[in-house]
Amino acid sequence: MTIDGALARLIRSSADRTAAAGAEVCDLCAAPVADEHAHLYDTGQEEVRCVCGPCSVLFAGAGAGDGHYRLVPRRRVRLPRVDTAVLGVPVGLVFFVPRADGTVTAQGPSPAGAMRWEVDAAAWQELAGTCPQLATVEPEVEALLVNTVHGLDHHWIVPIDDCYRMVAVVRGQWRGLSGGGQVWPAVERFFEDLTERP
Repeated sequence: MTIDGALARLIRSSADRTAAAGAEVCDLCAAPVADEHAHLYDTGQEEVRCVCGPCSVLFAGAGAGDGHYRLVPRRRVRLPRVDTAVLGVPVGLVFFVPRADGTVTAQGPSPAGAMRWEVDAAAWQELAGTCPQLATVEPEVEALLVNTVHGLDHHWIVPIDDCYRMVAVVRGQWRGLSGGGQVWPAVERFFEDLTERP
């Protein structure tokens, strides 16, 4: 055995372990997950968790997980313009999440993460009356995602994990006090990449 051979094996072995450590795994069983994988919403922690295909099947039913974990749906629906002014949130980049208890929260991205406001539930019902698709939003795991910043007009029903990805884009690109020159083009790319799916 040569020193070069042993060193090369050690380097390869270390690189393999580093790659494996960086790979995403199922938060329930620790199996590796593909780049495109399902998510569970942990209602107690209000967090999204990665889940492999077999584990996701366990939570496909409405009563599965005793309500603690909810399978995040994949559906995305582009909506016509929705006048969210009735909800009283003066922010152009925001997502609205109806909760199982009938409350509604609005969350907007910031350099520190998502800011949260309580929305009047009656105002949400009024808005749903003008846009019937909003009545189909699954509590906790889907949201109305809105971007009207810089004259844009994006209104979507999306899975909650899309909302968290958007928050991550803002946090990752924000520079200085005003956000810098990279954050808004990155947000626009995020919305351009959204595609409808049933």
